[in-house]
Amino acid sequence: MSLKRPDVASGARRLGLPLLISGILLLLALGFVSVCIGVADFDPADLVRSSSQGRSMRLFMVSRVPRTLAAVLSGSGIAVAGAVMQMSVRNRFVSPTTAGTTQFAVVGLLLVALFAPGTSVLGKMAAACACAVAGSAVFLWLLHLLPHRRTPDDVTVPLIGLMLGGVVGAGTTFVAWRHDLLQSLGSWTAGDLSRVLAGRYELLWLVALMVLLLYLAADRLTVASLGAETATGLGLSYHRTINLTIMAAAVMTAVSVVVVGSLPFLGLVVPNVVSRLMGDNLRRSLPVIAVGGAVLTLGCDIAGRVVRYPYEIPLSVIMGVVGAGVFAVLILRGVERG
Repeated sequence: MSLKRPDVASGARRLGLPLLISGILLLLALGFVSVCIGVADFDPADLVRSSSQGRSMRLFMVSRVPRTLAAVLSGSGIAVAGAVMQMSVRNRFVSPTTAGTTQFAVVGLLLVALFAPGTSVLGKMAAACACAVAGSAVFLWLLHLLPHRRTPDDVTVPLIGLMLGGVVGAGTTFVAWRHDLLQSLGSWTAGDLSRVLAGRYELLWLVALMVLLLYLAADRLTVASLGAETATGLGLSYHRTINLTIMAAAVMTAVSVVVVGSLPFLGLVVPNVVSRLMGDNLRRSLPVIAVGGAVLTLGCDIAGRVVRYPYEIPLSVIMGVVGAGVFAVLILRGVERG
């Protein structure tokens, strides 16, 4: 058994503010690059030139700014959702994609396509959120069937989520195949920002609101991560806190899936990297996690636009490669440390 040094907490506090400031500066730089890159020619100086201001302003407000904001909001939301899910179930390998939440959100979109294809984006979001919350409840119910003695590195918990998500995903694919909806299913599950325009991303502001609410409740979530007995002894309503947290994570995931699509590994690697650097105090680490998720999403989107310019590689492909590499490094370093 290894003991932590007494200066770990103070070191995490000293590291938190520089990390946050560096992340915000990097995010601003990536945001500027994002609004300047695209197939259509765009010069930021045209925004103040009267001769080309109309076209440039329209391109800026209709396409470039919505795409950049969608990357920032969805990346922050999925990263924070992964962090609070890991804290709630006390397992480092849990995320919206490994707990079946993303797969259940896609089920909601499939049901809308089958029974109400003319539903608005808001209706699709409501159906996806309802299915994601129901799927998260099924995941928690399955976890309650396990023995309570679980460690943060126990692989049983994510294996249950992966099996649940695999079964749901297979059933969704079969139903979509029978009703000739495989192409639509592929567009829902593949994270892609190329279709994001003004009027199609505004629902993601709900994700920002949920992130703010989770930050305000960060101390309660940190106490809940100590376990049911400890949290109850400290006066916290443990089960209600966990249920509300998982529900918030499911809603953020569903909204991101409706607007952007699935973003693999994002809710897994960002919380783990930040936790290794700053510890498990969610009040300190949550802003860094949100900024880190936004930076990773925006950076992968920019890479997908420039690798085969003027063509685009979907965001989910770039993020899958980067996320898998980072996750492999985290696993190998964990093995080296025993």
